[in-house]
Amino acid sequence: MRSHITLRQLEVFVAVARLGTVSAAAVRLKLSQSATSQALSDLEHQLGVALFERPGRRLTLNDIGHRLLPRAEQMLDQLQEFMVAAHEPDDALQGMLMVAASATIGTYLLPPLAGQFGALHPGVDLRLRLRNTGEVIADIQRFEADLGLIEGRCHEPGLASEAWCEDRMEIVCAPNHPLAQLGTIDDEGLAREDWILREPGSGSREVLEAAVLPRVTRLRVRMELGQHEAIKQAVAAGLGLGCLSRLSVRGELERGELKVLSHDLPLTRHFSLVWHPGRYRSPVWQAFKVFLFK
Repeated sequence: MRSHITLRQLEVFVAVARLGTVSAAAVRLKLSQSATSQALSDLEHQLGVALFERPGRRLTLNDIGHRLLPRAEQMLDQLQEFMVAAHEPDDALQGMLMVAASATIGTYLLPPLAGQFGALHPGVDLRLRLRNTGEVIADIQRFEADLGLIEGRCHEPGLASEAWCEDRMEIVCAPNHPLAQLGTIDDEGLAREDWILREPGSGSREVLEAAVLPRVTRLRVRMELGQHEAIKQAVAAGLGLGCLSRLSVRGELERGELKVLSHDLPLTRHFSLVWHPGRYRSPVWQAFKVFLFK
């Protein structure tokens, strides 16, 4: 029997896979729920296989669905490129790219880079999503982002990554903190002082703990805050020590609002690019990656 798989069926499959329910996919595609459900059922009938597990209202991709999703996304992306190419002047780069970035990168590095890339390629819709490192990895695994930029290395099996650039972490305190006069901190101080840190799963927290915990039993974490600005304000108020990228504290150091404490910890890290090797890498994806390494 000859199969006649339609564009609508592929769009429904991808939307349900990304959103988890037929109702959410129907809203996204501006279809009725019955039409969305029928398109998914027709696709599975045409293929002769189920694509989802159906334990309840939420649909979860099975092994076959996971294998076919990147191919469906690739076909939809290529069709979009085909349609755009009909109206492109002089092969101008056009399309959409979803980039998920961890906090330091997304706040201090990516915005000016995105602006420069947008000026070079005004037809590109570059969308940025600010997450912590663990959430960036999850976005890539769920095909919710085309490219991730994270703090540190990616050790997640099944994902591809490449070191991008180097970053220096600094231990900082308030100018009136007792350690500010010494200008340094030793292992005893690391264990004794209160700390203001990012939440577990953030790249900066992982780098600090990897460097410190082999030398001290534990850190006295007084506060866990999800934003760099909140951490800097708490540290400047004398509530504890912080460990932040030098990129994020450059202004405070220049104005004397924070002080750096010297140490012998290995707090240099790399920022990395991470992507799913099964996801289609469009010309926009390729161009942005080349731009980042210029």
